[in-house]
Amino acid sequence: MTKRILQFLLLVILLLAAAVAVNTWRTPSRQLAVAATPKPAIDAEAAARRLSAAIQFRTVSSLDDPKGNDVEFDKLHAYLAEKFPKLHATLKKEVIGDKALLYTWQGTDSNARPVALMAHQDMVPIAPGTEKAWSTDPFSGEIKDGYVWGRGTIDNKGNLLSQMEAIEMLIGEGFKPRQTIYLVAGDDEEVTGLRGAKPIAELLKSRGVELDWVLDEGLLVLDGVLPGLSKPAALIGLAEKGYATFFLTLDVPPSHSSMPAQHTAIGGMSAALARLEANQMPGGLTGVAGEMFGILAPEMAGVNRVVLSNLWLTGPLVKSQLEKSPSSNAMLRTTTALTIINAGNKDNVLPGHAEAAVNFRVLPGDTLASVEGHLRKALDNDAIKIKAYPGNAEPSPVSPTDSTGYRTIERTVRQSFPDAVVAPGLMTAATDSRHFSIISKAVFRFSPIRVKAEDLQRFHGTDERVSIANYAEMIGFYHQLLRNTAQQPQ
Repeated sequence: MTKRILQFLLLVILLLAAAVAVNTWRTPSRQLAVAATPKPAIDAEAAARRLSAAIQFRTVSSLDDPKGNDVEFDKLHAYLAEKFPKLHATLKKEVIGDKALLYTWQGTDSNARPVALMAHQDMVPIAPGTEKAWSTDPFSGEIKDGYVWGRGTIDNKGNLLSQMEAIEMLIGEGFKPRQTIYLVAGDDEEVTGLRGAKPIAELLKSRGVELDWVLDEGLLVLDGVLPGLSKPAALIGLAEKGYATFFLTLDVPPSHSSMPAQHTAIGGMSAALARLEANQMPGGLTGVAGEMFGILAPEMAGVNRVVLSNLWLTGPLVKSQLEKSPSSNAMLRTTTALTIINAGNKDNVLPGHAEAAVNFRVLPGDTLASVEGHLRKALDNDAIKIKAYPGNAEPSPVSPTDSTGYRTIERTVRQSFPDAVVAPGLMTAATDSRHFSIISKAVFRFSPIRVKAEDLQRFHGTDERVSIANYAEMIGFYHQLLRNTAQQPQ
């Protein structure tokens, strides 16, 4: 009997191994084949100097003081008009709200559905106390060692100016777009986009505009970031996670620390938060994450290719490994982040009030309602009151990969970054593009910026920079994208 069981187990193992081998071998590359494309003649040094000067305008946005930096935005607007004269002479410019910009480049075919390129003018401030950690003055735009340094180089003036550089070049070449092109530059993306991008989207909707597709900032060209992949991975964001913050309060009678009550505000709130942190929302290799790994699998080497090509068998193992990294875990589930806790003001007084804030980034498929339900269940304390932040937002719809927009962007990435593989991905942060789902069913998030693992911390961090060589690639990408757009089928 034992011998038969062992023989049966051996047969099962052999069949599984054969199935894994065949499945791996039969999983072909899904990369789009493109012919080599001539690169436009770009004066990278001159373009870098223009970006450098734009960084020096301190267009830091504020939620509490919307007009605090109006003068800096006005200076930037005047600078853009000076440095991109053909663009400003050809495109219609509108200032929406306070300082948001909407440019319209009229197309030659009134029946062709328009598209939109997005970026934003505003930046986050420098974290207090970190100024001296920078290698350069963060608002100097200094050019050294082959880089332009400063806040906004990669988030997001680099995108804005490279789009304008490309349009300026195309106009000089006599190019005329077939479909109308909108250029959207919000002024408050870093503080929700409610004053800039949202009013622009609503204005376009009121004019009857329906966009074929939209491209905003987003995922990147990751070089050496994904384990097992020797080539850079250019990920095109199909969706972005929702945003959900909840404020928690717990009130109990205050008392003297010499006679502590059995249940205190701090203890009750802490225990509830510990339960919440220990009970994460469920996740898995489904949706956009599953599609991404399915496309990347054939490009992997060795055991990584085998594992990712057979998620029907290896899924639980892959999931457990991805959960160990904060960045990859965020692709799998709605994340829970305990961000604020306050209680007490004297060492010998038991406070009667404790408060906390919890931030969730909501995975497409989950909702604000399901997140709040999970929160209440995990806290397991009816005495804790929950209040939702008014700015909470549902996750965006998932844009289709079988659309003209995705195919046009994919083709352009393959032409502009021939050493990279392209795959769809999920944007875990928020962008202005979420406001544009009211006028387009195809909203994509991709920034043509090359980054290595050590560069990821530069976003909203110290020593933000972009290489001059990569900045030239960014200009070339948008130049090629607009040319490809004019040729896309309707």
